[in-house]
Amino acid sequence: MSRLVLASGSRWRRQLLDRLEIPYAWQSPDIDETPHPGEAPATLVHRLALGKAQALAETWPDHLIIGSDQVALFDGDILGKPADAAAARRQLARFSGQRVRFLTGLALLDTRRGRHWVTHETYDVVFRRLGEGEIARYVEKELPLECAGSFRMEGLGVALFEKLEGDDPNTLIGLPLIRLCAMLREAGLDPLG
Repeated sequence: MSRLVLASGSRWRRQLLDRLEIPYAWQSPDIDETPHPGEAPATLVHRLALGKAQALAETWPDHLIIGSDQVALFDGDILGKPADAAAARRQLARFSGQRVRFLTGLALLDTRRGRHWVTHETYDVVFRRLGEGEIARYVEKELPLECAGSFRMEGLGVALFEKLEGDDPNTLIGLPLIRLCAMLREAGLDPLG
């Protein structure tokens, strides 16, 4: 039986974690993701990633629990998931021809030893110039309402970009695997056995 738990209901994060070929359980945590007034973006994603892992700590004693959360940063604003299709279209129209930074918080909680690790990774997306019709068709096809930034990089969202910049493309999807592997090794679970 695995000691690893993913604190997420995201099928995209599960697909990423599947790549490590480590057996794991998953459960969606129930936490308030509202930013605190004046909270810095890095502080927000750290708090939410760790909060998701901690929300499952009682249910999963003696486990390593992975938490992750992501925000988009644009023009001084912290952007989360759009509330509806109209909000997704507005976000994408704002991003047209612009660079958007994504911060993905990552936490690993060792409930057996009472330790945790928290960090974040950044990834930049340069959007190509997008027409109103393209944006509407994209949102209609993928309905990316559970995605910070209103797109799915692992799907048709890749057609919106001019360029991607960062160390680990998995960061943009929502689970920085390179950093996660390092955390798991530090916690005593080597992905390579």
